[in-house]
Amino acid sequence: MVTVVVVLNLLISLLCLYVAWRVWNLRRVLAAAADALTLAERNTYNVLHGAPNAIYTGQLGVEGLRERYQQLNLQLQRLQQVLTLLGLVQSIWRTTSRRSTMRSRSKRSRRSQPQRRRQ
Repeated sequence: MVTVVVVLNLLISLLCLYVAWRVWNLRRVLAAAADALTLAERNTYNVLHGAPNAIYTGQLGVEGLRERYQQLNLQLQRLQQVLTLLGLVQSIWRTTSRRSTMRSRSKRSRRSQPQRRRQ
């Protein structure tokens, strides 16, 4: 009977030792995982802690570029209007020049033709 109790105690002790060894290994694995997560969190913070300022600076730059784009767009529209007006003036000038050239040619041709005397 005593032998049975001693053997049972020994088996229970071995089982508890095995469970303790497994818990100890699990603790090591969990500690390594916690260290890895802490390192990842620290690195993420180091990379991203300046992001809000950079984003704000970028937004200011984009806003400035939008304003400048609108100004340039207005200048482009004005320039297009001026060029259109100049093209219109040029076409009117050409038309007027051609008419005056034709008139002067016709006057020259009249002068060069002998005039008929009236009888």
